Amino acid sequence: MTPPWIVSAWPPVLWQADAAPDLHFVHLSTHVLIDDSEPGTFVGQTLWGESSGDRSAGVAWDWVQIQQGVVAIADPFGLVTNLRLVDAHGEALAPYEIAAHLNEIVHALPWQTEVCRALSHPAA
Repeated sequence: MTPPWIVSAWPPVLWQADAAPDLHFVHLSTHVLIDDSEPGTFVGQTLWGESSGDRSAGVAWDWVQIQQGVVAIADPFGLVTNLRLVDAHGEALAPYEIAAHLNEIVHALPWQTEVCRALSHPAA
């Protein structure tokens, strides 16, 4: 299983922010951990990636189980990626702008389904 935070070590990928929704991320891995602070609940990380030719982009984040069958992003500003988003003029976006674009991408993914699948098979 690929460790989710490995994405930060991947070579950076420059990508136009307005084209970010065109990325086609697929589920690569999900880690499930027991939440020691709340018995019977789980936390973890998930990793999604996209490969276009000779470059691979990825995004990973922490998630928390709210209740059985309900999971949420632990920190919407804590997404880890190797994407370097730029505006139409090639200028790097500010961190808050990057967070907004990444959250748009993540919310379009079926990530909750994949996390719930991992929760139903914790040994997998």
